[in-house]
Amino acid sequence: MTQYRTTAAIMMMLMWLALSSAVQARALPEFTELVAENGDAVVNISTKSKSSEAMASSPFPPGMEMPEGTPFDDFFRRFFGDPSQPRAPQPNSLGSGFVLSTDGFILTNHHVIKDADEIIVRFSDRTELVAELLGSDERSDVALLKVDATGMDLKAVKLGDSTDLKVGEWVLAIGSPFGFDYSATAGIVSALGRSLPSDSYVPFIQTDVAINPGNSGGPLFNLDGEVVGINSQIYSRTGGFMGVSFAIPVDVVMNVVEQIKSQGYVSRGWLGVVIQDVTRELAESFGLDKPRGALVSRVVAGSPAEKAGFEAGDVILKFDNHTVDMSSDLPPIVGRTEIGKKSKAEIMRNNKQMTLTVVVEELPEDDNVAAGKTPATGRFHDSRLAMEVADLSAEQRAELGANQNGVVVRKVESGPALEAGIVPGDILLSINNEKVVDAKQFMELAEKLPVNRAIPVLVQRVGASQFLALKIPE
Repeated sequence: MTQYRTTAAIMMMLMWLALSSAVQARALPEFTELVAENGDAVVNISTKSKSSEAMASSPFPPGMEMPEGTPFDDFFRRFFGDPSQPRAPQPNSLGSGFVLSTDGFILTNHHVIKDADEIIVRFSDRTELVAELLGSDERSDVALLKVDATGMDLKAVKLGDSTDLKVGEWVLAIGSPFGFDYSATAGIVSALGRSLPSDSYVPFIQTDVAINPGNSGGPLFNLDGEVVGINSQIYSRTGGFMGVSFAIPVDVVMNVVEQIKSQGYVSRGWLGVVIQDVTRELAESFGLDKPRGALVSRVVAGSPAEKAGFEAGDVILKFDNHTVDMSSDLPPIVGRTEIGKKSKAEIMRNNKQMTLTVVVEELPEDDNVAAGKTPATGRFHDSRLAMEVADLSAEQRAELGANQNGVVVRKVESGPALEAGIVPGDILLSINNEKVVDAKQFMELAEKLPVNRAIPVLVQRVGASQFLALKIPE
């Protein structure tokens, strides 16, 4: 009898373990079908830039090339190759993307295709097509591409609703980390509505999905196989994945897409206040029951907020019927508000709750203007030349001599200045045979420069002066 009971107990234990294992197995998500159904809709994206290809042909910085016939000719040719021989163009940027619709619309990140002269999209069957950039929005980090899909049977993704996401929900990413195409990684939603210092207009989805360089622009799927976001950034102290990654919600993405399709650019609402979080101590001082809302620390002159009567010290609790729990909640809410719309803002002022009506205006392109900041004195950026210059310091003026003026180059981006060989640290003495006095006068001269014609620029570099030829395309 005892042996029977022992055997029965063992059998029950084994059955319980088997049932427990089955329950655990059913609790874990199955991703194989999701990957099989959506893998073909994910693409690899690479870019090429003429300026970087030109720089890659020589081991020396622009304007600092080694003259021919020097004793070091053989040494540099052995290790760097013959600079006179053309090199095959190499992709500059590598990222991911996905097919939005079967007629050839493709989505990726703005930073993946930034400064690209050519964008190449590679599909799962290894077909490569050159894509047209229809529009790109730096503030949301979204770019919309278009390829000629004639004769192709493209697979498009299904779009989900990012507002339905819940913390703890399983999600899957497909992309090309480090160039390893169609890699799938899974994790959970760690948090929603995250605001990052450099991207205050995007309420990011935070996940612990393994995201690495090359995943940027790829889709984030829910378990129903729907895209709920675009993988965009990681938080890392080492440059590698550390368990904290961020995706742009699909509702933000599609708002950008519709604006690009309809008007060719993206516009956002602007209130014109500088805000901060409400601490426990501040909440008590402003008559709040707990820390909540966005505390206005400054009102930008001439902004919609100033016109509506906002004051420093106001705590914005609601805007356009949306609750503002933290200061980071406000910018995305205002940004999505229709331009010209009269919106209600519930605020706390002097321990009393009141409502203000504000007409939302379009966010200025210049972030300094939007925040009510003025550019640093004597420092200017020229978009045509793609460079930033500043007035000379006292030490630089002393080096040049009492009667010499000019401007110092602070930053050079991809564009005419870079192609001419201008580098940061150069001192520009004259342009188009006009002496450069200071940064403001340089900007005036730059505005009048002709296009499609070589323009002489006199620069001083490492104590020596030389002329460079600058050409601005139409």
